[in-house]
Amino acid sequence: MTQLESGMFYEEIRTGLEKNDNAEASLQSVLEKTLAQFDCTVGTIHGIDPKSGMLKMLAWKGLPEMLLDKVRMIPIGKGMAGIAAQRKEPVQVCNLQTDASGVAKPSARETRVEGSITVPMLVDGKLCGTLGIAKPVEYEFNKDEIDSLMKLGSLIGKYLSD
Repeated sequence: MTQLESGMFYEEIRTGLEKNDNAEASLQSVLEKTLAQFDCTVGTIHGIDPKSGMLKMLAWKGLPEMLLDKVRMIPIGKGMAGIAAQRKEPVQVCNLQTDASGVAKPSARETRVEGSITVPMLVDGKLCGTLGIAKPVEYEFNKDEIDSLMKLGSLIGKYLSD
């Protein structure tokens, strides 16, 4: 049984969020643990900015410097994070480098990742932000992984909404 299957991962995340007074460091730690758990190299956590209503980047890892300004603030409905937020459901791309669906923005190819997913962070149906992770290889996240990411998103969302 993996750490994820046993629930230890979620408990570790929940405890880490509750005990850390530094929100930025806390979210960065959660993101890094999530990337390790899902064998991913790139990830972001965006929360809802109360002033603009846009997704505001709160933590990131593995993004090229040239993309940072493009993803600091994301309008709802734009790119994978914006679409996941708008639909309140996961959005994934098996190979970001060859995707022609229009879900991922062309600049997303600069990440050099392939298998990518963004899930909305929902608490009682209310959108609190998005969690996005990606692998350097072509990959499609399965139902169990998606369910795990949604559960994780809800945990992070509760932390953000407190």
